[in-house]
Amino acid sequence: MWSPPGPRGPRGRRRHLSLAGQFLALQLLVLLAVVLVTGVVSVRQAEATFRDDRGARLRSAAESLASTDAVQDALGTGTGRDALAFYAQQRAGDVGASVVHLGDPEGRVLVSTDPTREGERIDLGPGDVLAGRSWTGDVDDAGRPAIAAQVPVLSAGGEDAPPAGELVGVVAVVERYPPWPERLRGTLDDLVTFLALGLALGVAGSFLLSRLIKRRTRGLEPSEIAALADQREALLTSLREGVVAVSESGVLTVVSDSARELLALPADPSGRRVADLDLEPAVRDLLSGAAEVRDQVLVVAGRVLVTNRNRVRHDGRATGTVTTVRDRTELLALQSELSARQSVTETLRAQTHEFSNQLHTISGLLQLGEHEEAGRVISTLTRRRAAISDAVASRVADPAVAALLIAKTSSAAERQTWLGLTDDTRLPRLDHELSADLGTVLGNLVDNAVEAVAATGRAGRRARVDVRLVVEGDGTAVVQVADTGPGVPSEQVDAVFRRGFTTKPSDASGRGIGLALVQVVCERRGGSVSVRDREDGPGAVFTARLPAGGSEHA
Repeated sequence: MWSPPGPRGPRGRRRHLSLAGQFLALQLLVLLAVVLVTGVVSVRQAEATFRDDRGARLRSAAESLASTDAVQDALGTGTGRDALAFYAQQRAGDVGASVVHLGDPEGRVLVSTDPTREGERIDLGPGDVLAGRSWTGDVDDAGRPAIAAQVPVLSAGGEDAPPAGELVGVVAVVERYPPWPERLRGTLDDLVTFLALGLALGVAGSFLLSRLIKRRTRGLEPSEIAALADQREALLTSLREGVVAVSESGVLTVVSDSARELLALPADPSGRRVADLDLEPAVRDLLSGAAEVRDQVLVVAGRVLVTNRNRVRHDGRATGTVTTVRDRTELLALQSELSARQSVTETLRAQTHEFSNQLHTISGLLQLGEHEEAGRVISTLTRRRAAISDAVASRVADPAVAALLIAKTSSAAERQTWLGLTDDTRLPRLDHELSADLGTVLGNLVDNAVEAVAATGRAGRRARVDVRLVVEGDGTAVVQVADTGPGVPSEQVDAVFRRGFTTKPSDASGRGIGLALVQVVCERRGGSVSVRDREDGPGAVFTARLPAGGSEHA
């Protein structure tokens, strides 16, 4: 809806009343309304007081006049009416009445303090004065509102007079209401006092209230607060990352659309307590927690989320937490693919180095003319390669996993580490998605184990990595990798799967991602990964479980 522009400042911007000015204007409007109502009530109260006080005096004067013997005789016999004007004028002067009428039994004016009114009919109002009953109330006197006391005049009897008690006339003592300015003048002093006091209280109250609101709103005017709210809504709508703010009492105060979608929150969660919402346990723990979180991986409804939680403080007092959520599902797929390619690259490099050494040996033997010795070396290498392939192929039917194990065996051998399968390893051919996930998990666990035992092998201890692959009755694939390295300290068991954790020097090679990637892949399929110490000596045993019916690979 279009509205006319308001007054503008010197630079063309509209001038708006400040918060204090708006409250003061509102207070003045309310105060003026109260004064107006009070004035009306005061005038009506003055009228009621005037009616009660003056009505009683007028009635007393009318009764006194009606009970005068001269009045009763004059009205009863019709003689001596000249004296009636004197009595009427006397009573009008005694009580300050506007006019006094003496009328006949029909209500026509016979004698009046206003001679021009003689012969007119008296306004008898709703009373029954002609029936012999006195009455006091409002009447119309010559077009002006007035209060009148009307009393019947009864005959006293006697010669030439009607029987005693018969109605012979009417006495009407009338006083007109003063003009309303005059009536209001009596309450003017009180109204002015009330207005001044109310204005002072209104100004003081508006000032204090505006100061309080400004302190609570940090000095922002309502228009600025509205602009900030609009900007916040626009910002939360445009952000791809989810943002959730939770108050210290556990109430959701800010929830962006992205956060609601990523965390599977209800349609309108703002203003509701986290404890009252039907959430996954991991999401509930994330939102209700108080400790700060850095790059924690969370799997919700098949999505891989990286979450951060920060404490919010104001004036040194904790006011809640702000949690950000990033969707890294696609990045997980890329990391998994990159991890596989890096593994292939490392394996090819190791095999290239190994084959280069073997070719140099064979070339030297041929140059020396040791053809039989060269033949024996070739035969030995062929048998060794066939033995490795046969050992893997006899236990692992899945071609992708078997090829990965053969490649990892050569890579580990280059680092003076023995890599082999346990006797109870049995792995059938898997579906494509499960095979890919199992390859990611196996490759990262083997790389981690080989790095852990390489140093101990060079120190004289036997470096060994044992791999166990089985599929349980419910279709869950189990990967178990045991090494003879230093093991994992008990205080670091939970930390080893956190993104970025590593016990090795940090460099640009992406350390600290492998085990975190293993955990994410397992959780996405509804499985898990754990670590414990070896039972037969130093070393660690990592066990990963990947259910066959888990969520699909991204």
